[in-house]
Amino acid sequence: MIDVETGYQAVRSRDSRFDGVFFTAVRTTGIYCRPSCPAVTPKRENVTFYPTAAAAQGAGYRACRRCRPDAVPGSPEWNVRADLVGRAMRLIRDGVVDRDGVVGLAARLGYSERQVHRQLTAEVGAGPVALARAQRAQTARVLLQTTDLPVTEVAFAAGFASVRQFNDSIREIYARTPTQLRAVTRGQRVAATPPSGTPAVPTAGVPLRLAYRGPYDTTVFDLLARRAVPGVEELTGEPGARTYRRTLRLPYGMGIAEVDEPGAKAREGRWLECRLRLADLRDLTTAVQRMRGLFDLDADPEAVTAALGTDPLLAPLVRGAPGLRSPGAADPHQLAVCAVLGGHPDRAAALVARYGEPLPGGPDGSLTHLFPTTRTLAAADVPKPVLALAAAVEDGTLCLDPGADRDRAQAALLALPGVDEWTAGYIRMRALGDPDVFLPTQNATARDANAWRPWRSYALRHLRAASPAREQD
Repeated sequence: MIDVETGYQAVRSRDSRFDGVFFTAVRTTGIYCRPSCPAVTPKRENVTFYPTAAAAQGAGYRACRRCRPDAVPGSPEWNVRADLVGRAMRLIRDGVVDRDGVVGLAARLGYSERQVHRQLTAEVGAGPVALARAQRAQTARVLLQTTDLPVTEVAFAAGFASVRQFNDSIREIYARTPTQLRAVTRGQRVAATPPSGTPAVPTAGVPLRLAYRGPYDTTVFDLLARRAVPGVEELTGEPGARTYRRTLRLPYGMGIAEVDEPGAKAREGRWLECRLRLADLRDLTTAVQRMRGLFDLDADPEAVTAALGTDPLLAPLVRGAPGLRSPGAADPHQLAVCAVLGGHPDRAAALVARYGEPLPGGPDGSLTHLFPTTRTLAAADVPKPVLALAAAVEDGTLCLDPGADRDRAQAALLALPGVDEWTAGYIRMRALGDPDVFLPTQNATARDANAWRPWRSYALRHLRAASPAREQD
């Protein structure tokens, strides 16, 4: 947790770099805000800082209606940390508590429910149930304000167990009823299809603004274009106005995500425009987090610049590409399969054409399939490294989910045939979202990179971006 003096100075200066890193609660108003809230700066003696929105809510504070503190980038700390709390936070963001409960979360982490609750409460001020509740409320707000779904549909799509629980949570967190929260929507909402047993899906998709800390270097779109797997991913449009599109395999069904390269307005507001079309809206939270991970939207460019910007080798590269990101993966298993195939999209496309699952409604542009599951590949006629990787995932030897133990996963990868240290490190960096992986290049060795911790993945991205040879980004 940030110290009080630094926190208050960030609030006084309305410093958006700290949005999502901590939350400011004001005792005299009973409201919590993001540090950059444009409201009058509260007196220091009336301010309390919390590491998460859930902690502020648990202390009885309501979300500010002006700055919407739930709509901020996630704390970059959880991506850096490899301990129990970091792993738990990544799993909660992916929706594990909503799907499998605290029992499922604890089982994935390999700890008891009591240990998980105690560690989270001590570190972030809230247990797993409260953290998941805060996330459900934010999902519900998005659905209320961007769709015309019936309120009952919104409640269950957001992950609430009952309409009563939904209503109580919205009133407590936003100090408004769901209907009142919907009434303040700006702009037009997209139309929704009629209910049919599962949460109805807006035909135009759920429009979102995925916030980030600026600046944002858009060369990530170049990387995604080079590595796009035909049938599963595509990049449309001209440079400066491109859209990345891909299919998604999600816990409750399939989806299609579209993310626009930021224009001038989006750059000023620091967001990426995103549209999600989902077979089941209960997948909204998971889909959002996976796209945030893919585009590395929870990174802290200021911290990366501070660490790398004084290095003689990296300083000119950092100055030339402020906001360069280290992209993750929307589908960790797809990323891992592509990596063991040498990073060649055409080889992965052959697997998609033969073993992928066709989109239920037929092709959507050039998108035709979902990437094959590891279960399918483990029983298929595929190259030996792919077969071994898929079998390891299926028998539990290898875990690539958001809460995976990164050291254990890398060891499991290195034990597979055809997987060398470079490939294992690459999978760790992107599939597991590790910001501190270094893969030796012609410009630097591991010894050179020791001073770049904990941002070695970003150092590698700068070195690769400056290199004319890009065998694998």
